[in-house]
Amino acid sequence: MGQKKSGSRAQIAWPTVILIAACYGTWALALWVLPLWAGIAIAGLAIALHASLQHEVIHGHPFQHQWLNDMLIWPPLVLFIPYVRYKATHLAHHHDEVITDPFDDPESNYLDAGVWERLPWSVKAILRMNNTVAGRLTLGPMIGTIAFAVCEWRKRDAEILRGWLIHLPAVIAVLAVVVASPMPLWAYLIAAYAAMSILKLRTFLEHQAHERASGRSVIVERGGLLAFLFLNNNLHVVHHMHPRVAWYALPALYRARKDHYLRRNGGYYFASYRDVIRKYLWKAKDPVAHPLWRR
Repeated sequence: MGQKKSGSRAQIAWPTVILIAACYGTWALALWVLPLWAGIAIAGLAIALHASLQHEVIHGHPFQHQWLNDMLIWPPLVLFIPYVRYKATHLAHHHDEVITDPFDDPESNYLDAGVWERLPWSVKAILRMNNTVAGRLTLGPMIGTIAFAVCEWRKRDAEILRGWLIHLPAVIAVLAVVVASPMPLWAYLIAAYAAMSILKLRTFLEHQAHERASGRSVIVERGGLLAFLFLNNNLHVVHHMHPRVAWYALPALYRARKDHYLRRNGGYYFASYRDVIRKYLWKAKDPVAHPLWRR
């Protein structure tokens, strides 16, 4: 299943190796070969997949040596989020007992109630819109990027600064490739924003406020193309219960013990992303302020 075998030579997750190579090849094809608008669309899909592959690498795939995994995936095709910082915050997020906590979960979409009450009405209106699918897909990438950068700045931590400094030459390298390609920079920026928008659909509902940590992670059963782009993280409670299991093994795990996972997460379930969009396109799924605790 892509897990490391204790006491024996670690397996290589070859489907992940092949997919990483195919992702870079598709990205290059979009930049250098395809007509402009087709290139923008395909680049957006490749960038979204690359971000999901970064997530996969963070969890120890495809090789035994993490430094080698990191080297495979270091180019920030999405531009705006440093891989080193994403890695640190995502691993902190995997302490399941703090999931959705506005202070202790770096990936929480909730605010503390006290913080929410002090916000200007205009900011509240934008954040309420961001809690609909329409808002999350259009405003979400910008809001998320700004919020992440502001949160990082406020911490004033040397390790955080190091992560951003490492990010700068990596961004310059990606932009140099883009500038050298036939694709205009403005077109690449559209593709990168579209990629973040696709990923925002995944994070829109993958966690909910719940008294039990085990009840906070979703199952979206039929992900279609999105399941591939998300590397089966639509089966999110399965991933949180088995974070070291490779992406291609998650569906079989879910099918084998479907009832167990749905009991585990209290039935936090959607049949498909179509159902999610139909239900929450213009309706907020959650309040912005965390409904269960306040600091």
